[in-house]
Amino acid sequence: MRSRRPPLALASLPLPGWVGAWLARHASGPVRGDAARMAIAIGLARQNTLRGSGGPFGAAIFERRTGRLVAAGVNRVTASGQSFAHAEMLAIALAQRAHGGFDLSRPAHELVTSSEPCAMCFGAIPWSGVARVVCGARAADAEAIGFDEGPKPRGWVAALEARGIEVARDVCRSDAVAVLRDYRDAGHPIYNAGD
Repeated sequence: MRSRRPPLALASLPLPGWVGAWLARHASGPVRGDAARMAIAIGLARQNTLRGSGGPFGAAIFERRTGRLVAAGVNRVTASGQSFAHAEMLAIALAQRAHGGFDLSRPAHELVTSSEPCAMCFGAIPWSGVARVVCGARAADAEAIGFDEGPKPRGWVAALEARGIEVARDVCRSDAVAVLRDYRDAGHPIYNAGD
């Protein structure tokens, strides 16, 4: 008698149903400039919190030159039960699917994220091929409400820049921090392994 083994395929991890309609209203054409692109990432984080569909983090991948939104992601850790389901990871994966491959360097793409990448997302950035990362809140802001951002190197910005990846920090930081605080104040779960 054969034992039952779990399937070896990873199932699709869909974004919440509201994301497509929200993006159609807020990013239907080219999105120009860091502040406008960050408004998309923070708006996704805010909506994810208000709708109870995940954690207070949003991310988007844009073509650098055209401003075209390629893909977006929101945090789905608690909703999916998957620790890798961070906004940045989903945005990167969906952008790669839309692009038809793992390399987002041609044309140049950028990752815009409502909060600095955690250790896992930091590790994914160089292999994705993105040319630039734009961050809202700092890791310390996420840690201040209780999230564990992991053992990211102190010189993480310099490490990415040494690989030719530009980094912009503190773009609309106060707006991004407000989403984190609203999430905490609403009593949503602050999830960390071992809690």
